[in-house]
Amino acid sequence: MIPIVLNICVAAKTGIQKTPVERACLKENHGIEGDAHAGDWHRQVSLLANESAQKMRDKGADVGPGDFGENLLTRGIDLPSLPVGTRLALGDVLLEVTQIGKKCHTHCAIYYAAGECVMPSEGIFCRVLLGGELSGGVPITVLSTDTEH
Repeated sequence: MIPIVLNICVAAKTGIQKTPVERACLKENHGIEGDAHAGDWHRQVSLLANESAQKMRDKGADVGPGDFGENLLTRGIDLPSLPVGTRLALGDVLLEVTQIGKKCHTHCAIYYAAGECVMPSEGIFCRVLLGGELSGGVPITVLSTDTEH
């Protein structure tokens, strides 16, 4: 199975579920235009595998794209196994993995809506090395899995 981007999601505020959009513009060293997490830091874009979201659906959670606060819902790639420094090509867009998982200090709207959140253990975060337009269905290519570039 070729890894792909299933959905792109954005939100104007942090800590809330994101809304799916047909396409997005990713800006170098910034993130997704119009998303609250965009900016000059290491967590510009968040990714979650649909396989992780499916674990929650299997437990009875009614969750869809963006419900865990992810920007990109993917299919066919084991995201948490990618080391920090891995570079991913998504069409013309180039991302670099900067963080695996995150610490949640309080239960956010996502936790209360879904009953649990898989982002802290299975989500990954990236910075945008090369921006461009992105839409669902774009293949994901792992370009490197080491920190020597």
